[in-house]
Amino acid sequence: MYSFLDQDITYLKGVGQARAQLLASELDIHTVADLLHHYPFRHEDRTRIYRIDELHEGMQNIQLRGQIIDVSTVGEGPKRRLMATFTDGTGFITLIWFRSLKTISKMCQIGVTYQVFGEPKVFQHSFSIPHPEMEVMEQVQNRPLLRMQPVYHLTEKLQGRGITSKFLNQLVANAFDKIASIPETLSSDLITAHRLVSHEQAIRDIHFSQSAEAVSNARRRLKFEELFFLQLSILQYARSRQTVTEGWRFPRVAEKFNAFYSHVLPFSLTEAQKRVIREIHADLKSGHQMNRLLQGDVGSGKTIVAALVALLAIDNGFQACIMAPTEILAEQHYSGLCDQMQQIGVNVALLTGNVKGKQRRETLEGIKEGSISILVGTHALIEPNVEFRNLGLAVIDEQHRFGVKQRAQLWTKNSRPPHILVMTATPIPRTLAMTVYGDLDVSVIDQLPPGRKTIATRHFASREYERIRQGVEMELRRGRQVYIVYPLIKENEKLDLKALEEGYEETQRRFPQWKVGMVHGKMKPAEKDAAMKAFAANETQILVSTTVIEVGVNVPNASVMIVENAERFGLAQLHQLRGRAGRGAEQSYCILVTKDQLAENTHERMQILVETNDGFRIAEADLKFRGPGDLEGTAQSGLPIQLKMASLVGDSVMMSEAREAANRIIEADPGEQLPQYRVLWTRLRQLKANQTNYSDIS
Repeated sequence: MYSFLDQDITYLKGVGQARAQLLASELDIHTVADLLHHYPFRHEDRTRIYRIDELHEGMQNIQLRGQIIDVSTVGEGPKRRLMATFTDGTGFITLIWFRSLKTISKMCQIGVTYQVFGEPKVFQHSFSIPHPEMEVMEQVQNRPLLRMQPVYHLTEKLQGRGITSKFLNQLVANAFDKIASIPETLSSDLITAHRLVSHEQAIRDIHFSQSAEAVSNARRRLKFEELFFLQLSILQYARSRQTVTEGWRFPRVAEKFNAFYSHVLPFSLTEAQKRVIREIHADLKSGHQMNRLLQGDVGSGKTIVAALVALLAIDNGFQACIMAPTEILAEQHYSGLCDQMQQIGVNVALLTGNVKGKQRRETLEGIKEGSISILVGTHALIEPNVEFRNLGLAVIDEQHRFGVKQRAQLWTKNSRPPHILVMTATPIPRTLAMTVYGDLDVSVIDQLPPGRKTIATRHFASREYERIRQGVEMELRRGRQVYIVYPLIKENEKLDLKALEEGYEETQRRFPQWKVGMVHGKMKPAEKDAAMKAFAANETQILVSTTVIEVGVNVPNASVMIVENAERFGLAQLHQLRGRAGRGAEQSYCILVTKDQLAENTHERMQILVETNDGFRIAEADLKFRGPGDLEGTAQSGLPIQLKMASLVGDSVMMSEAREAANRIIEADPGEQLPQYRVLWTRLRQLKANQTNYSDIS
């Protein structure tokens, strides 16, 4: 029956060309199927009629039955409003309207029984309902009672043209009048195993339901279905990648790796690092191209893992490259690797925009003829004139700063694509990572090296700055250095830049005996690099900055991170900033400075950072407080299956359940041949037909 579902929306009663164009442009509704899958985002429970004497402060939408006993117009000009006194015999409440007064005054008939719906507000100890929905009881009784009233996402433009939630719901009803049945989209074993209602039942109940339980069951079915097909798509792609994309084999663990491990490694690896190296080596031996994400908190030792993996490539006759998002971070990686690799005779080179002339020509030649084993650089690595003799591994640091396409450009640097290891210090829950980075396998370093001191975090109100100043001065007298970070939000760029500059001048006044530097994104790259290098060399003792230092140079001597207006940052970002301190052996501190008066949840957010240094716990808390936000939006824009009902963040438990189910199907029917799963593969193809596969980076 999908033929009718695929019909243009104009086939439905109540939709002409003008409305069809509006529904298409505003809600992306083109067909009957699109309409059925435009789900309500909430339902208003119309199952209960309240008495006025039951009302109390803080109630959400409620429903009343009673009569209007008085109507009057009050005020002049923009303050003019219509007020009606409403009673059900147990008390009185005022109904108020601020617009369409003429129309509504005609509706308000004294002595007529109405059903009223809206949110009660308290003003001067009396209840009122602004702009209530109001229907004559006679009309209510003469139509079928839909107890769970659906509320749909609408735009202002649609509402201005009379397209309301009631109108959309009526359109859906008109569609159901013409639909004999809606085909099932899940296999019977999935429906039984996960105790799901049918697809048709879920669609009916999400639009037309008589109970909260039915709505809940419908939502659960639709969420599971979306997450299942999302995971099925991702796992299907992962399998095809493994079978289709051949990779170089690195079976040998030989001279360079062993020499580095035995004689150069400055500390013992954690169990988490060892586990991750084993996972990576299994990929490198498999004969399939590796595409792996390495997640690890700030200071967990991802860089040393990358160095060891690079040596596995070299021991097997290949080159490796490491790509960083900024020149200063690339230079830092290069400097650290040079010191270590020199000891075992491995040649490392640097390629950034600052490498020019003879040095650049020699570097490009060394890469091409193979005398350079490890190339470190910025996106300069993906330029067409960079030719490797035999690139076997590409490591991408702070992967969220590079797009999929940039990653893909590294594929062209050898006759067969190199193995790809991408790293991030932005922790997100593993299940979510497996979806957001669906084209990547995920490894996690969830352990910090032993002996690393926890960064002590304190929260101060701005009125307590004298205490902060004294503590900072104490650290400076010990020869330590200090970061002071200000927010820089695009919408308030001019204002924020002014605050930064004022903060810089204030810092100079507060600490006259020490040198103060400043860094922000509006500076020329050369100026910015010079300021950061001066701080790294201890030529300046205090660096006043924006979040440009979030991914930047490591300064082990910097023991204090002060974040001004900390309430304006997300928890994950504050945690990243905090990690800029604590790179040395000494005790380090993070000082969160907020305005004096804070909302309760803001105080709670700051307290989480005070209590824990666990990046994964902080990431989960951040998602809880701010919701999926940008993360989900970014993820959604590239997901192979778009989510209308489910949430990547809010439904993480169900997502794990859906992933396990999808994995079982993939294992049971890799060739997509079993008759009991034909319905699944057919539906997946339908869903993907008009979607861009974000994982297709060829």
